[in-house]
Parts: sequence; C-alpha cells; structure tokens
Amino acid sequence: MNKQKIISYTLLLVSILAIVYALIFNPADWIVYGIAIVFIPCFILSFGILTMAKPIDDEKEERDEEPFIGY
Repeated sequence: MNKQKIISYTLLLVSILAIVYALIFNPADWIVYGIAIVFIPCFILSFGILTMAKPIDDEKEERDEEPFIGY
C-alpha cells in the first residue's frame, strides 16, 4: 500500500508541474496538447487513487477484516 501511495503522490506532483508549465511558459501548441492528453488524466487518476485509498473511520475495521468482494 505504501508503494502505491508513493507512486500516486509522485504522479500527482509530476502532473501538476506539467500542467503549470503549460499554463505559465506557453510552449508550442503540440506540447500543450501532449500535456493535456497525458497529464490531465494522470492527475485525475492519481488524485482518485489517493482519495479512495483513505478509509472512512466507520469502514476501517471492515476493510481490515474483509477482503474486497467486488461490490
């Protein structure tokens, strides 16, 4: 689980830096399109993984006791 959090935080940081670079430095159009196609979905994915990884206090015991059953 810690490895997944580290990768997600790294991907989130790289995505934020790439998006900010495209907004501030105004590179060529094809670079902006590439950043938009690659790093915006990576930002959403890594943010979602980090958000879903945190259990709610009520569900913390259930997650420890029961494996994921696919609901």
